[in-house]
Amino acid sequence: MRGKGVSQVQGGQTAGTVARAAVAGAAAAALAMTLAGCGGESGAATGPSGSGGAADKGGAAHGDSAQKADPTRLPGVGDAMQQRLPSQTRQAVVAYGKGEDSAASTVRLFIKKGEKWIPERSWPAHNGRKGWTRDHHEDDKRSPVGVFTLTDAGGVRSAPGAKLPYTASADFTPPSYWPKRTRHDFDHVIAIDYNRAKGTSPLDPTRPEGQSKGGNIWLHLDHGSGTSGCVSLPREGMEYLLRTLDPAKHPVVVMGDKAALDG
Repeated sequence: MRGKGVSQVQGGQTAGTVARAAVAGAAAAALAMTLAGCGGESGAATGPSGSGGAADKGGAAHGDSAQKADPTRLPGVGDAMQQRLPSQTRQAVVAYGKGEDSAASTVRLFIKKGEKWIPERSWPAHNGRKGWTRDHHEDDKRSPVGVFTLTDAGGVRSAPGAKLPYTASADFTPPSYWPKRTRHDFDHVIAIDYNRAKGTSPLDPTRPEGQSKGGNIWLHLDHGSGTSGCVSLPREGMEYLLRTLDPAKHPVVVMGDKAALDG
């Protein structure tokens, strides 16, 4: 772990700044455990990789025919998931997994305007290297299926345009023994609110449902293959999400393999 950096908080934080910085500093001592939920493995995965952003304005992709039939629903997302969307949510990041046991996925951002969900951007992505699960546990190398809020962000690098509360700190630096290609995985991260305390730095190791249920599931930069449970996407995608996701619009991530999302 490289030298400890000075944490800074962006996104209009005021009273919470000192508390968030303190949390980030305390979490540094347990960094190896904290980062266990994200990248760092060397296992290869099939499917889209590379850093090129396949950004689009809603071209042919997952569920477009369903969207044309009913634009008030997120395409490719069935009743069970739709019903879990908070009524106030106006932004949804959807991670469409290729298959239950696949690490390949596509991330799409949708913006709700009136009653309609409008596709905004799309990027190739990766999820847990062993695929997806509805019962995530520590070190199972699968990403949890579900609908989760997005409330906090951070990373090694600052993000001046971030709207979510953002903690910039060298404490996010991946361990030096991880593969070289993972070195920038945590330049920017957005914490997925799975088994974590909302309103804290993504480095906060608190796991309300217990250690065995895993945690520290993030959106972060892609390194070209599957993760330990996070969802990764190209740098341009992460930067776009940080500039776009707005706490006032109650953003969420809807994530899972195709069958799980549609079920």
